[in-house]
Amino acid sequence: MLPTIRALQERLAQGTTTSLALTEAALARIGDPHGEGARVFTQVFRDQALAAARASDTLRAAGLVRSPLEGLPISVKDLFDVAGQTTWAGSAVLKNAPPAQANAEIVQRLVNAGAVIVGKTNMTEFAFSGLGLNPHYGTPSSPWDRASGRIPGGSSSGAGVSVADQMAVAAIGTDTGGSIRIPSAFNGLVGFKPTARRVPADGALPLSFSLDSIGPLAASVECCAIVDAVLSAQPYKAPEAVAPAHMRLAVPASMVLEGADDHVRGAFERALDALKAAGASVQAIDLPEFQQLPHINRQGGLVCAEAWSWHRSLLSERPGEYDPRVSPRILRGKDISAADYIELLDARKNWIASVEARLRQYDALLMPVSPVVAPRIQDLQASDDAYFAANGLILRNPTFINFLDGCALSIPCHQAGTAPVGLMVAGPAMHDRHILDVGAGIEAALR
Repeated sequence: MLPTIRALQERLAQGTTTSLALTEAALARIGDPHGEGARVFTQVFRDQALAAARASDTLRAAGLVRSPLEGLPISVKDLFDVAGQTTWAGSAVLKNAPPAQANAEIVQRLVNAGAVIVGKTNMTEFAFSGLGLNPHYGTPSSPWDRASGRIPGGSSSGAGVSVADQMAVAAIGTDTGGSIRIPSAFNGLVGFKPTARRVPADGALPLSFSLDSIGPLAASVECCAIVDAVLSAQPYKAPEAVAPAHMRLAVPASMVLEGADDHVRGAFERALDALKAAGASVQAIDLPEFQQLPHINRQGGLVCAEAWSWHRSLLSERPGEYDPRVSPRILRGKDISAADYIELLDARKNWIASVEARLRQYDALLMPVSPVVAPRIQDLQASDDAYFAANGLILRNPTFINFLDGCALSIPCHQAGTAPVGLMVAGPAMHDRHILDVGAGIEAALR
């Protein structure tokens, strides 16, 4: 079991540990030559982190605790600006770009809250994949079946492994089509994708302006709620776990289990059975809008259109420096006209209204985050066909919630010692507080 933020804050308050000790332990794991640290982190801020930890201990000794993140080692994905450092975004083409002049807004909020930023984590190049492979900086493996080398999930690949291997207490990732929830699912963590507008993206390199959202990967629903309060600059309020007997839960009747392997299907069904046994109402519902989404996005969707708007100059000038599995998808946006884009925005607005109407009587929508367990890294490295088939399948379910402009948790639902499986607990836009409360109740029922 990973230590929770609450447990660590109790130890800090009691004086049984210090921020410096926690930070030194995290840095030691990052630097372990036998561990994943060299593939998890693209940049490590050792000196700055140790200085911040000492400062936190000094403030605590004076009775000053800035937030529940005070003194805790946190990692941030390498598409957030950190003053004085270059933002690589998992790419080679930006490696020699000018350093950032200021912290991204969420990085500054973490610093102000007393968090200790230990470094920037590796990611899929420009966040454009749900798998986590990176040909420039290597691919960290998830803790499960490490001997075989399983993918960490993407695009926040290093973020997930940094928490799973206790190189950080929590990690900050981004989610455009599942990039917080997928690494959380594959690494046995809780991840929270908030409603996008709740957390500012200033100082974050974009993939899709319309879909990008910023959130935490951590040990528990409560941990995610704590970090989310800092990221969104909201007063922290602990999740109030909803009793299963008071939950009305919906499960899509089609698509979300298509292509599912036996392990994921079994873990998902056991989770539903446990919730029913605890008194929850679980109902299969028709969501024909989910079947419409591939057609709506047939030209590449908002992601390709908006990625092309950011990358068009750089990709035209230096195409050979891009990951060859990333650049062709960005280039799809080149053929999306202004009229196509406006039509897509209108279609999304109508799609959201239709789905929200179907979900109005339910507390949350449940589905597996990924219908399959984490594939082997080497299998996806060896075959473009395997890579793109896995990418499409693994991104499918999370993408529904991004297009909905919704919020969602990934909560582990597998049996101990087996391949990690994430249960997605999702709701419409600005239902974040309710989803955290429902998620806390589901988390307790599945223990």
